[in-house]
Amino acid sequence: MTTYRPDHTPDADEWLGTDEALRIELVRSFHQRAHVRMPNPRVHATFHVIVENQLAMAEPTVVSTLKRLQDEGLSRHDAVHAIGSVLAEHIYELLKAGPGPTGVDPNALYGQALKKLSAAAWRNAG
Repeated sequence: MTTYRPDHTPDADEWLGTDEALRIELVRSFHQRAHVRMPNPRVHATFHVIVENQLAMAEPTVVSTLKRLQDEGLSRHDAVHAIGSVLAEHIYELLKAGPGPTGVDPNALYGQALKKLSAAAWRNAG
């Protein structure tokens, strides 16, 4: 893989077969070339890559959320950003709360938040 274009779905096998550090660099480079300003380009790219990884692994809730957000009018790139914003909030809350009770799936809350996410809510939050 030599380039990343967020409005085109990467081939899942090629994406997952590419070194993780290179995936992050490809996403960071795309945003730099597109003159997208962000506080921390590497962190932004890392969240982008996590969402793309979830999509490439066909995580059902993430895949259905991407489709729904695109059906609501977001570009694929903006939908990845919207999902990434939910992921970032989820990770922040997990870090803030510390280890939860044994046997509780912390990712269930992430899935619930994705199911509530809408294009309109994401646009209004930004």
